[in-house]
Amino acid sequence: MSNFTNEFLKYYLTNPLIITILILGLISAIFYKQIVGWFGEHWTKKALRKLPKAKYKIINNLFLSVNGLTHQIDHVVVSPYGIFSIETKQYNGYITGSKYDKNWVRHAGKNKYYYMNPIRQNYGHCKALAELLNIDESKLYNIVCIPSNAKLKIEHDGELVRYDTIVNKIKSYNEEIINNVSELYDKLLKSNVKDKKIKKEHIENIKTNIEKKDISKCPKCGGTLVERESKYGKFIGCANYPRCKYTQKK
Repeated sequence: MSNFTNEFLKYYLTNPLIITILILGLISAIFYKQIVGWFGEHWTKKALRKLPKAKYKIINNLFLSVNGLTHQIDHVVVSPYGIFSIETKQYNGYITGSKYDKNWVRHAGKNKYYYMNPIRQNYGHCKALAELLNIDESKLYNIVCIPSNAKLKIEHDGELVRYDTIVNKIKSYNEEIINNVSELYDKLLKSNVKDKKIKKEHIENIKTNIEKKDISKCPKCGGTLVERESKYGKFIGCANYPRCKYTQKK
């Protein structure tokens, strides 16, 4: 190794600024999803602060256990005009789907990536809130907030909003249908799970569900996977063959 190379490495590996930049870059790469998610929730939380405190009570990061099932809800707003369950998703790129689809699709060139439909996910949160608070589901509103500039082509019935319109969306409900706001708010605070072990198990379950493959759908093009047979035996292939040549062992 030449003297120049040695001096070059010595300078960069002993320079505090360079080391700090490298460490921050490594941390960002490892925790990218968590960082992006945090910023999404931060912007939504900041927007919700614009709601009048006299009428709207906000709980961020509510963790509930209802009938043996755990629910982590990004934001809940309790008001005389209803209870709003808010799921924040920090998407990027071009997203397609509908409120009824199991998954939404992010398009990146010729590639497709599948995400759990947050409207369906948050519908489960609404049902859990209704059961816990013993109120009719019609008094709960399902809102999914997208803080990013992702291009969305999603068929929905008003559940999907951007963070800069979420306050107007909530204020659009102006009929008083709840007369015990403080009571319901206090009950949610008391029900908020603090046990770190339960929270950890919840996160692990989510990761497990995400990592499970839908064997009926081609991960390359989204087509249907079917059983095929060759001279080497049976295998699973995409129904869009020959346009898509994805295969997997049976």
